[in-house]
Amino acid sequence: MTRVSASETPAVILPTVAREVEEFVAAGGWEQPPQLFALVATSDLITQQPELRAQLDPESSPLTPIAQDPLEGDLGDALAGIEWPPAVTGCALAQEIVVLPPEAETELSHGELDDEAARRFAAEHPARREARLVAAVLRDGSVSCVLRLRGTVEVPEEVVEHPELAPNLTDALLATLRP
Repeated sequence: MTRVSASETPAVILPTVAREVEEFVAAGGWEQPPQLFALVATSDLITQQPELRAQLDPESSPLTPIAQDPLEGDLGDALAGIEWPPAVTGCALAQEIVVLPPEAETELSHGELDDEAARRFAAEHPARREARLVAAVLRDGSVSCVLRLRGTVEVPEEVVEHPELAPNLTDALLATLRP
């Protein structure tokens, strides 16, 4: 595990937390529903629950992800109904998605497909790749995304990190943190 000092800026800490969330979810395998995590300051968590002191180290992991109850129904609607309490520093969402090659994305965006037809198009496209996306955000506006492309016999697994992989999702997550 990467060690991160509590004095490091959120922009440095958040990618580490996003990778930790992805690794945690990956341990459960593929074909999982979306999973939401509250990100809380480890030092605050230890203060509130001293029995966790032996398990958590605020110096190596300044933020601790805490798994939440499963999200019900439409993801956008579920996120729109979430308001985090002040003790929550940020949040992260892990979800499985389908990634299409650029030419298929262009075809999809220029087509006149409703949501269901677009999902079918993506699910049936011969060049699709299954992936797990983790988007993480903090109250200060910091964002981080990790995308794990599922490997096959022909194509090895890949991990891509970039804060702008899912701007609509990070915007929706940031909205859950606004007072």
